[in-house]
Amino acid sequence: MSRTFADLLPTALEARTLTDLAPLQRVDDLLALLDRWAERGWLRSLDKAFVAFLAEREPGTDPLVLLAAALTSHQLGHGHVCLDLGRTLQEPDFALSLPPEGDALAGPVLLPSQLLKDLHAEAWQATLAASSLVALAADDSGERPLVLAGERLYLRRYWAYERRIDIALRKRLAEQEVTPPDLRERLEQLFGAPSGARIDWQKLACALATRSAFSIVTGGPGTGKTTTVVRLLALLQAPAVEAGAPLRIRLAAPTGKAAARLTESISAQVKQLEVEAGVRDKIPTEVTTVHRLLGSRPGTRHFRHNAANPLPLDVLVVDEASMIDLEMMANLLGAMPAHARLVLLGDKDQLASVEAGAVLGDLCRDAELGCYSPQTLAWLEQVSGEPLSESGLQVGSAEANPLAQQVVMLRHSRRFGEGSGIGQLALRVNRQDAEQARELLDSGQYQDIFHLLQQGEKNTRLDRLLLNGHGNDGPRGYRHYLGVLQSRRPAPRTALDSPEWARWANEVLQAFESFQLLCAVRKGPWGVEGLNQRATQALTSARLIEGDQPWYEGRPVLMTRNDYGLGLMNGDIGIALRLPEGGAWDRQVLRVAFPRNDGQGGVRFVLPSRLNDVETVFAMTVHKSQGSEFAHTALILPDALNPVLTKELIYTGITRAKQWFTLIETRKGVFEEAVQRKVKRLSGLMLE
Repeated sequence: MSRTFADLLPTALEARTLTDLAPLQRVDDLLALLDRWAERGWLRSLDKAFVAFLAEREPGTDPLVLLAAALTSHQLGHGHVCLDLGRTLQEPDFALSLPPEGDALAGPVLLPSQLLKDLHAEAWQATLAASSLVALAADDSGERPLVLAGERLYLRRYWAYERRIDIALRKRLAEQEVTPPDLRERLEQLFGAPSGARIDWQKLACALATRSAFSIVTGGPGTGKTTTVVRLLALLQAPAVEAGAPLRIRLAAPTGKAAARLTESISAQVKQLEVEAGVRDKIPTEVTTVHRLLGSRPGTRHFRHNAANPLPLDVLVVDEASMIDLEMMANLLGAMPAHARLVLLGDKDQLASVEAGAVLGDLCRDAELGCYSPQTLAWLEQVSGEPLSESGLQVGSAEANPLAQQVVMLRHSRRFGEGSGIGQLALRVNRQDAEQARELLDSGQYQDIFHLLQQGEKNTRLDRLLLNGHGNDGPRGYRHYLGVLQSRRPAPRTALDSPEWARWANEVLQAFESFQLLCAVRKGPWGVEGLNQRATQALTSARLIEGDQPWYEGRPVLMTRNDYGLGLMNGDIGIALRLPEGGAWDRQVLRVAFPRNDGQGGVRFVLPSRLNDVETVFAMTVHKSQGSEFAHTALILPDALNPVLTKELIYTGITRAKQWFTLIETRKGVFEEAVQRKVKRLSGLMLE
């Protein structure tokens, strides 16, 4: 009886080289094994279909090439741009997030980690290099579906995105911009003379950004990224206005919610800016989404603006850049005019984009260390007046890492200082110091940090938190916004065209931002789906909403897709409210109130029937919360470790809170396990 691929593998695990695995050459047996992995959720159906396509395209392909293709596609689904052969063989379970914990399917099956256990990276690499499906990065012909760069294997499209970004950035970094001869005086007008007490990192960020067509300003919440960029725009615009040729400046963010927040904060900062009115008037305050800026074409991956039709601008500032994936960054850089400046703002320690790539994290590898060359440090001291000899920054080489010369990390948080429990907890989580983070949670030392152990689904402590927060004078729950909805409602016979209705809706929307429950996962009792149902039931039982109907007054909803026809963006939050219909005071109709995202506090009302891509948002994922802030944020962790549970997710959840943070654990120990795990998205961006 003939033995199959899977039958032979346990014996072959003793083999030390790929030559010893020579009997395992049947593609059909590999495809059968991949089917079993897909059935168990270890691979996506897309990954399996991709391998089947390759096998059909090139009959006789070595199964080890097809295995690498399957795993490369799988890595893409987990946010990795490529498959790193060496790292995968060293730590297959971690590198591939396989198999998931709690596999309930019966019957033995060869684990991916067992299959990879005794492979050698060099031999695997040689097998790939010899395949007609794989192009070598050094002499890429542009036709083969896979590309091998050293030990990194890519799907061609993502290899192309990475190269486009790499080439565009290196070109921008190689071209020095002309800085104003009176740069130091202009910096002092905006920031004041050096105090000597503390380094003004905002001033340094502005200085660096004037000398290149590309720069990054990174820092945590409250470190002044928005303040910095407003002053930077004034610094760039003032000479242009004086010369009679004002710069065309555009502002963008990845999501509608992030764009709305930046619009609001930029508007406030520009009003306070102490510069000439002519300069202030030429600093824009309206922020758009990156998709809208580029001119997305529905149903395609293409945009109206590209290399052949570049964006009509001189300066582009993109906020919340950690949320931008590899493909979008490639498109953005491709649409930038050669002369224009690009400034990225973002927190390098936040969660990366949902799609493949961690572009900001990759580009900020050396941000904390500095790694400025002696020439850069000397120039910074000269134009800023800031003494950097005691800064603790590492000295690097401009030739070895030109990117580091244009990255500044803001280090002083004005929101979360020494006395902030939120700031101290975020700091410990970011350092992956799980023990000290636990001590802080248990100490009761800080008034802005709370801890709740929710043991079992039937425990009602979580329901009480959702309703009431932690008391009348402290962090609130969802009862608060529903109370505002009832108590501030305009009088029964208020005219429909009265501004009272928009004012009331705006108050309700603002009150909803007093509390938000965040989840790590979507499925299960501790995921978005289960907790939205739980919150709805708790509020219905308390007679605060009529949650037995699909649409009811007070229902908060989250846009899950851009709707340009309605002017609503992915991430926008609206609340269903009852308004008079026409002139009939006794007849009301539900309208969903959304903020206008224009920085002016306006509200738009939309019929529920026009909203196809919304979901209830008593609970949302941490990923969806990026670009948002809430007075009181509660983060609930599931009772089992999950691949998404990392220190980046915990840090992002904590820093969504402005005043109070509550950690909800459903099992002790998961918090520590998550803090000790770090996102390691694989890429080769700016490495060679």
